[in-house]
Amino acid sequence: MRATTTRRRLIAGLTTAGAIGLARMPRTAAAEGALETTTVRLVGQTGSRSVCVAPGYVAGELLRAEGFTDVRYVNQPPDAPFAEWVTSGAIDFNINFASMEVVAIDRGLPLTTLAGVHVGCFELFVRKELQGVADLKGKSVGIWELGAPDHLFLSVIAANVGIDPQRDIRWVTTGKVQPQQLFVDGKIDAFLGFPPAQQELRAHGIGRVVVDSAADRPFSQYFCCMLSGTREFVGNCPVATKRVVRAILKAADLCASAPEKVARQLVDDGYTDRYDYAVQALRELPYDKWREYDVEDTMRFYALRLHETGMIKSSPDKILADGTDWRFLDAIKRELKT
Repeated sequence: MRATTTRRRLIAGLTTAGAIGLARMPRTAAAEGALETTTVRLVGQTGSRSVCVAPGYVAGELLRAEGFTDVRYVNQPPDAPFAEWVTSGAIDFNINFASMEVVAIDRGLPLTTLAGVHVGCFELFVRKELQGVADLKGKSVGIWELGAPDHLFLSVIAANVGIDPQRDIRWVTTGKVQPQQLFVDGKIDAFLGFPPAQQELRAHGIGRVVVDSAADRPFSQYFCCMLSGTREFVGNCPVATKRVVRAILKAADLCASAPEKVARQLVDDGYTDRYDYAVQALRELPYDKWREYDVEDTMRFYALRLHETGMIKSSPDKILADGTDWRFLDAIKRELKT
């Protein structure tokens, strides 16, 4: 009951200029036609517990305003490979890292990338005696597992300065122990932090940030998190798909305009523990830039870099042709233009 009340207050209590009217039924809904389904399933709790995907977590009331009467958040089963799980039929939509989207499409998994959600959620932490990315050659770098988001992003970061990520870095897979904890304990030289890990480490003065994807080129020029849907849902339910995309992007605006209210919902719903770190992360991430950044450039950038490192086989053009659809995003940009 408390979580439901919080969500209702979140929508009802918005008074900032960027958020007024977000929960109203779109005027274009009638022209779009009837929903093919009133049920939609999104990713709930996952192993990463990153708050950067907050728009998905707080979109429930916005989805109901779009006409969905059954909005479900499905938790990732323990030990289930994430990419396979999100395309197994258990869920319909997911916010995931751009690098993961590219790899999933390369593997032929049945998903379609639909929109960019936000920029700049990861930071590379190194031990204070290291000065930059080039110093990672021969060093130990903690990751969840090979092929995980941190491994993919770090491989691109390393390759960007001439380090061969497959030969020049000693990858330490951490299993059930978070890479952040191994870094704090001095057992690894570097790791890639996602919110709220970096907020916590900075608060305690631990380590040195040598790449901030919200500020440092080239990563600050591209989305880090993207919205995708299963190929089946997108193909069979175009009206419902457009309304989901619209609700998620409105939720991204909500994160930018009302970070305190969104952070409170994230804590109340159990997605994170620390309200102060959640607020800080939401304030720092540019959630309101989804209109400005180029989704196709993002997918092309990561596809090219991952292809160069040998982590995918497909060309950028094939990735775009096989696994993206920008029609819904283009229409929504026109509708929500301010």
